[in-house]
Amino acid sequence: MGRTNVMKRALSAINGNIQLKIGTFLIALLVMVALLAPLLATHDPYVLGDELTAPPGAEHLLGTDGLGRDVYSMLVYGARTSLLIGVVAAVISGVIGTLLGGIAGFYRGSVDRTLTEVNNIFLIMPTFFLILLVVAMFGSSMLNVMLIIGLTSWVGNARLMRAQAMSLRERTFVLGAVAIGESKRQILFKHIIPNGIFPIVANTTMNISGAILTEASLSFLGLGDPNVISWGQIVFNGRSYLTSGWWISTFSGLTIVVTVLAFYMIGDGLNRVLSPKLRNNN
Repeated sequence: MGRTNVMKRALSAINGNIQLKIGTFLIALLVMVALLAPLLATHDPYVLGDELTAPPGAEHLLGTDGLGRDVYSMLVYGARTSLLIGVVAAVISGVIGTLLGGIAGFYRGSVDRTLTEVNNIFLIMPTFFLILLVVAMFGSSMLNVMLIIGLTSWVGNARLMRAQAMSLRERTFVLGAVAIGESKRQILFKHIIPNGIFPIVANTTMNISGAILTEASLSFLGLGDPNVISWGQIVFNGRSYLTSGWWISTFSGLTIVVTVLAFYMIGDGLNRVLSPKLRNNN
């Protein structure tokens, strides 16, 4: 009943959250573009053309890059790669953070102290340089990029879930579950995590934008997967043509900015919807 009431209040609050609606619309539009890429693309983004750094026009809507590839078609197909990396990496960080934070906050004691120290190590570690090191050592395939981003970005979720678990473990319904003999594992997965997951959902949504930015940064440094097209890779390819082919990096960069902003709007909107204090201040 508690979760049902929370969901009803959340769905009711969504109707008045313009920020969340705008972000959701933009991401839904982007997902449609990614799914319909073969139909929307006007050229094969992997085929080299004769018109090098051709400006935007009727034949090439957003121009071509230094190898004659259609920038518009590359952006459309790049949406698939960037969104996939962002979502998968964020889901990995969400799952790890939820489990570790829930275990630490619920079990307390030596388990909490050990996991908190692990959390602190990752918190003070220069994450991006660690990602650079791992990618340089094990390769820059899309799978490796998704895994390493996800495995290094769970700290925020773990801290949130730990705080939620520490609060929920003292609630009446949890004490009642203990009284009737439910195991700790059952209580954790049946009561603690489901009731404390809402801040994690909002933070994980924001982590998608962070993962997209990280992948774009890796690609800009030449450490992205060379076998797939991503927005960061397009920016990297256009770095040598900023004066003669400004459109190559510009349109891709703008796409990254809009996407990151949209995910941030969704995450912040969800946070306001799911947090009573913030919702009351709107």
